Amino acid sequence: MDWMAWTWPTAAFFAIIALLLVIFTVLAVKFPETPRVGILRTETTRGDRLFVTLLGSAFINLAWLGLVGVDTQPWAMAVCLVYAAAVFRWV
Repeated sequence: MDWMAWTWPTAAFFAIIALLLVIFTVLAVKFPETPRVGILRTETTRGDRLFVTLLGSAFINLAWLGLVGVDTQPWAMAVCLVYAAAVFRWV
């Protein structure tokens, strides 16, 4: 397959997302939850917050690449982790 460069970081990225989806599915079956209302004033579940986290993290990484560059990209991951904690706490 020459159309995509499958590197270890790329494979790990997709494997982690797949693992998260499996974990959240098991959690939803084992521990059903009622939606809660956060700062967005809309009902969200764990899955909704995971989606918002993944989407926001993608934009954070794209903005980081465009504004800062690739040399300090691991710091973008730190920003994404803080963002994820905030989403799961307050959204």
